[in-house]
Amino acid sequence: MSDFFEVALGRRSVKVYDPNARISEEELTELLQVAGRAPSAWNLQQWHFLVFHGKDVQKKLLPIAYNQQQIVDASAVICIMGDLQGNLNVDPVFDPQVESGEITPELKEILAGQINGAYNRAEYPRDGAILNSSLAAMQFMLAARAKGYDTCPIGGFNASGLAEAFNVPARYLPTMLITVGKALQEGRPTDRLPINQLITYAE
Repeated sequence: MSDFFEVALGRRSVKVYDPNARISEEELTELLQVAGRAPSAWNLQQWHFLVFHGKDVQKKLLPIAYNQQQIVDASAVICIMGDLQGNLNVDPVFDPQVESGEITPELKEILAGQINGAYNRAEYPRDGAILNSSLAAMQFMLAARAKGYDTCPIGGFNASGLAEAFNVPARYLPTMLITVGKALQEGRPTDRLPINQLITYAE
């Protein structure tokens, strides 16, 4: 487990990348597969990954990300998108489990009822999309670090402009961009608040 702590504690948000460093499609797929193993509510996997891999498409993204140089210098950029209609994943997720005998049809119906109840609440689709896709985002960054790549999460971009420029279906909410590549300049070390200021034990 010590390797995990080295990865987690050694991760930095890198903003200056080697523009000549490359990452293969196979490596990106491997990292995204690990990201997709993140936990999610009811295992609905409320995320979708929009991959910008190649200088031409990264240049197209550049003005949408307010001309941050890391967008074009990174080896790739991933847009983490939350699924506003995660309830549509009920059958793809649970039917194979019913068929294999892992769960009963009755349990599937109970879970489907819980899910549809949640998605009928006005605030849940957006809240669930952001919460669950953020779990996948963090898992992606840790996986990249473990493979020797650097990353930076970016919240500063024009989400509606991205959706329009790249024909993102209304089902998906762009949550953040993540640049990935090889650092040309190490990420700035940052301090953290004392942990005892961030912990409250319930009574």
